[in-house]
Amino acid sequence: MGREGRYGKGEVMQLELFSQTAVKTYEGAGPEMVGGVPPTATGAGAKREDRKQQVLPALGIEMEEIANVTNLRKAFEEVAKNKGAPGPDGQSIDEVRKHLDRLLPQLSEALLEDQYRPGEVRRVWIPKPGGHRGLGIPNVVDRLVQQAVLRVMQPYIDPTFDRSSHGFRPGKSCHTAIAEARGYVEGGHRWVVDIDLEKFFDRVNHQRLQAALERMINDRRIIVLIKRMLKTSTVMPDGVVVRNVEGTPQGGPLSPLLSNIVLSELDAELRRRGHKFVRYADDCNIYVRSEQAGLRVMESISRFIEKRMRLKVNVAKSAVALPQERHFLGFRLEVDLEAGLVNTRLSKRSKERIDAKLKELTPRNWGNKLAFCIERLNNYLEGWMGFFHICTEVELKTFARLDAHIRRRLRATILKQWKCKRTIVKKLIRLGASPAAARRAIFQGKRSLWKLSHTPVVDRALSNAYFAGRGLTSLKTSWLKRHPVPSVQLA
Repeated sequence: MGREGRYGKGEVMQLELFSQTAVKTYEGAGPEMVGGVPPTATGAGAKREDRKQQVLPALGIEMEEIANVTNLRKAFEEVAKNKGAPGPDGQSIDEVRKHLDRLLPQLSEALLEDQYRPGEVRRVWIPKPGGHRGLGIPNVVDRLVQQAVLRVMQPYIDPTFDRSSHGFRPGKSCHTAIAEARGYVEGGHRWVVDIDLEKFFDRVNHQRLQAALERMINDRRIIVLIKRMLKTSTVMPDGVVVRNVEGTPQGGPLSPLLSNIVLSELDAELRRRGHKFVRYADDCNIYVRSEQAGLRVMESISRFIEKRMRLKVNVAKSAVALPQERHFLGFRLEVDLEAGLVNTRLSKRSKERIDAKLKELTPRNWGNKLAFCIERLNNYLEGWMGFFHICTEVELKTFARLDAHIRRRLRATILKQWKCKRTIVKKLIRLGASPAAARRAIFQGKRSLWKLSHTPVVDRALSNAYFAGRGLTSLKTSWLKRHPVPSVQLA
């Protein structure tokens, strides 16, 4: 079924099962799988069907394993679990699920017969400190295929990565990266070479990546498939379609593995030189014993990255500094010379981020119930502490300060909801405040709700116990539950 008025006569449209959410195809598309949906095997695709692929015994990765229907189904469930947004074709996960039993055998056949062609990628921008980061959202079926490739490739390729590579790897995390970095600082490597790669995911050289893949995989069908994924065009927010000539756009399931493959060359060079380093994706820290050594390492490694790997070092964001002065995965490592310890602390950027988030979650003009506001706060605070609980005991004061700040913001919100001063006084008296003290605090002078929120009478009426009784999460208490410290008082 064609649309000759809009598309060329030779173009292949979607399968009938996807006709209600038809994917837009573009001129030049042949009898192949367009936008992640396979057509019938005709023309040039049928001729390719008979070609035999000689698979040499490299890492044992074969297209047959990727295209296995069971693997594809498991890949879809993993994609569905992430609840991603639709790609350029507009097809949601639920829409694809309705036709999954019919789709998967056709998709498997298309992969084996070299007829699958990935669709375009939708560009979205997400905010980050100092700017924004571009994400590429593939179509759901294309994400399914990427996940299927990842499921097969990762068990073979991940063991080849360096032990100091921690990003997007099974059994590795930001926490393991910080633990290794802390060990180096404790061992006397008190200077860090903090290397920032400028727009790394947008600058990956396709030829070098393909060469790296060819050294690991001898099934040419997989190499060609990944190459096509990298070359897919990007639909910008304004509708302009841009062809990709470099980069591995963030947003697809396969992108983290491909980025680790590219940066494993850097890992190998650092290991060959005997450096103490920790890398998490494109964040790389090298630990040395002196500033002078750090400056030498920065110069030589930057030259290797730019000349050999054809990537760009962001000079403005890279530095040779003391670990406590640098933000690494949300933390900074502070050396306590008197105690002979290395403390894991929140970075300045992490403190700024949580302060901004708390302001967002506790707006002064909150018009809903307090319980709902606390529920939203708890969801964020529990997740936040789940990540930052590896901070050491010295950060307890920061957690206590944040707890107090949260309670004060909630007090200001409650006072705002009580509206007039007469009502505020009545409510405070009901909560146990002295009538005289309540009237004096509220009616004396002109004070903003923010100033009133930290007066003694309001603090006592809307006490810590008041909020604890309503289930408000305490960051300090949450940390202490994970790290019992008998000598520290909870008050």
